[in-house]
Amino acid sequence: SVYRLCTMRRLPSLLARTLTSGTSGSSVLPDMSEVRSRLRDIVGASTNWRDHVQAMQERKALHTLLAKRQEDLPPRRMKDSYLEVILPLGSQPEIREKYLNVHNSVRFGRILEDLDSLGVLICYTHTQQEMQPRSPLSIVTALVDKINLCKKIIYPDCDIKFTGNVSWVGKTSMEVKMHMLQLHDGDYSPVLDATFVMVARDPENKRPAFVNPLVPETPEEEEIFKQGELNKLKRIDFSTASLLKMAPTAEERNIVHDIFLNTLDTRQEGEGTVSFRSRKLPPNSVWMEDAKLKGLQICHPQERNIFNRIFGGFLMRKAFELGWANACSYGGSRPFIVSVDDIMFQRPVEVGSLLLLSGQVCYTEKNYIQVRVHSEVYDADTREHQTTNIFHFTFISENEVPRVVPKTYGGKYPSMLYLDGKRHFAATMKEI
Repeated sequence: SVYRLCTMRRLPSLLARTLTSGTSGSSVLPDMSEVRSRLRDIVGASTNWRDHVQAMQERKALHTLLAKRQEDLPPRRMKDSYLEVILPLGSQPEIREKYLNVHNSVRFGRILEDLDSLGVLICYTHTQQEMQPRSPLSIVTALVDKINLCKKIIYPDCDIKFTGNVSWVGKTSMEVKMHMLQLHDGDYSPVLDATFVMVARDPENKRPAFVNPLVPETPEEEEIFKQGELNKLKRIDFSTASLLKMAPTAEERNIVHDIFLNTLDTRQEGEGTVSFRSRKLPPNSVWMEDAKLKGLQICHPQERNIFNRIFGGFLMRKAFELGWANACSYGGSRPFIVSVDDIMFQRPVEVGSLLLLSGQVCYTEKNYIQVRVHSEVYDADTREHQTTNIFHFTFISENEVPRVVPKTYGGKYPSMLYLDGKRHFAATMKEI
């Protein structure tokens, strides 16, 4: 199983041990509520929805604190942004219910929310300036590059520790590496590895803003910084090779053609003819069009972030839960999340939006299910739909699952979705 094979990438884990401040008692570490409280203080966010317009107006004055050039900002070290945060599920049972699922393990959607908040705070820690209690920067999640899990079950009654730091910096963007560990028999053991990309913008969240450069201090840190550069190039290559920009390869065309031939009804309609209209489903297969699930969310003020848009972690949680339900109904047994990758935040979601989520099983292999969730907002005034995110989840089911089969080349491009899912699955398996 992938969980036995999966090992945490050694360099970041070693670095976490090097950077740790030496605090081992969970009582001295901040918890997730303190993370969110700190974020509100750093930005000067309103805790009352009625005051949010005034709070945003007050942020405009912080424009004067922005750096004109990156060179004007003091360089930072990786240890400057290193944070450890506790989620005291074991020592504070009263918070457990929020994180509990029906299988008596931890809701992964809640973990996505916590990772998103922590990633933003790590970036604010990297960019904080002395004598400036409020940051002029609006730091938002641009991309969830990868989350790999190496534990099937996250226990609801054992403390969790998150660690993380800025691992790479561009001019206006920062890569953050985070790790999640859970306490068992007095030791914290790894649960997941996460890589997020955050971007800094001006106080009104309209234009890019410069961030402090990052200076690696040791050969190990040099290696991590280089990996950040490689990750950036990999993302560019993956985007350039997207099926929306480039035709499928010869091998991919053959795969789709073989699927098409296998679904033709070979019963003869006349002498030597085969019907291209009549299609039959191969054994132990499901048409892609029958492997969908849809959801709707009304975006209430309760789900807003510190900039009064809908919190990215909330969007991830809702997309994950729909993706999980999609995988569950498709496979007929409980699925476990293996990997999350390539979540691009294309546009912010405003409070009051109608959020439409569409889940699609787009590729399967043995007991793996690749699910794509498309998120869009519907504007009731203009009647327009706009894509906000596309999420990619890899699940493993308890049993082998039917093969998902695209029915057509065209329509809603199921064949292209199939190939896109296959690419994402291959990239995940290579990573693990």
